[in-house]
Amino acid sequence: MAEQQYDLVILGGGTAGYVAAIRASQLGKKVAIVERGRLGGTCLHKGCIPTKSLLKSAEILRIAKNSKDFGVHVSDIGFDFSQMQARKTEIVNQMYQGVQGLMKQHRIDVYNGTGRILGTSIFSPQSGTISVEYEDGESELLTNQHVLITTGSKPSELPFLTIDHQQVLSSDDILSLNTLPQSIAIIGGGVIGLEFASMLIDLGVEVSVIESNKRILNTESQSIARTLKKELSARGVKFYENETLSEQSVTRDAASLTFKLSEQNITVDLCLMAVGRTPNTHDIGLNNTNVQFTPQGHIEVNAYQQTKDPHIYAAGDCIGHLQLAHAGTTEAVAAVEHMFQAQPIAVDYTRIPRCIYTYPEVASIGLDKATADAQSIDTTTYKVPFKAMGKALIEAGPSQRGFCEIIIDQQKDEVIGFNMIGPHVTELINEVALLQFMNGSTLELGRTTHAHPSISEMLMEIGLKVEQRAIHV
Repeated sequence: MAEQQYDLVILGGGTAGYVAAIRASQLGKKVAIVERGRLGGTCLHKGCIPTKSLLKSAEILRIAKNSKDFGVHVSDIGFDFSQMQARKTEIVNQMYQGVQGLMKQHRIDVYNGTGRILGTSIFSPQSGTISVEYEDGESELLTNQHVLITTGSKPSELPFLTIDHQQVLSSDDILSLNTLPQSIAIIGGGVIGLEFASMLIDLGVEVSVIESNKRILNTESQSIARTLKKELSARGVKFYENETLSEQSVTRDAASLTFKLSEQNITVDLCLMAVGRTPNTHDIGLNNTNVQFTPQGHIEVNAYQQTKDPHIYAAGDCIGHLQLAHAGTTEAVAAVEHMFQAQPIAVDYTRIPRCIYTYPEVASIGLDKATADAQSIDTTTYKVPFKAMGKALIEAGPSQRGFCEIIIDQQKDEVIGFNMIGPHVTELINEVALLQFMNGSTLELGRTTHAHPSISEMLMEIGLKVEQRAIHV
């Protein structure tokens, strides 16, 4: 059994893992990644990149169908789903090659096998040595000073409606379909479910969303959820909220599934399970460590991603905070800089953007009013509609329902939240993230000259509104 020595060994080569490896290499450390699949993880191969590629194709189709609203008349509008899938695959492969190139550029060793953490032994006074096992039965040991766990997550399922990859699909399965169904039920009205609902309705699929909570998108503000529901409903998505499914409420045959809901039954060709994600922490040797878990089963870490074993860190979906690729990379960099004393910045989740790539797009950062109220924060809220911005009307038309909302802590006189729904808000939110990172004020936001016409004028206008100096609203 061969043995290699590293400053850092990373379990998992997804977004958080390979970003952490690059940062450690920049600090002059010898780094290895253990990944049993393909570098890039869920985000690159089964999440962010492929879904947004298909959402873009669906957007182009939607625009073509509505081209007459722009004075453009197009005939014989159709689409080739296999070509959409091929475009998606080409984008993923190009980015995958890029990640592989980055590993070579930064001299990061990649082990394509299954990694497990070993406990203490006569050869190692602390747990953390990584055993890498290969399909051919061979294995080798990677001794190290530090371990970073970035093993990600997998789609969750209901105990009575397990994912069979035929009728009951995961988000992974949707991305590899050869043909589209005529109808689908999406179980879960969260981010994943709603992005697929937006995409599939544009591609002509009959979409029903079944949500167990009283409303969809319960992680965002009520006004955002209400507006998005109106927009998706207007395009044909059917919503069934406050519906608790059980084994008795689902029947299946070879060709369809029927859901018995409180007011009606619905029958569909396929079902997409979008009820959250489960951390990949099983069978990676954590029983050989002092690592502890949260009640929800995620790895417990401190503000710098450090576990109860000081030399073992964790980042990304497996710690269960914001399950977003950019949150994972932020956590991973904080972990690496902490373990190597490189002036780390603790992760502040109130400054990490949250984006939903539906049509219309949703983006937010920090708290919404209801969450702030629950924390007994004295707030004032200001709202500006996108229809007040010329460029937004050009992009989306006079029926634009979108808005931007800012939440101010009255006692501290500071911005504690932004919520937006409308055109290109997943880009606008990055300006807000910079504002928050720099502890900027609403006056500074309002006095920053924004190009006209631009959708980002919305941020200038809402900054001025807080200061009682708004021009257009």
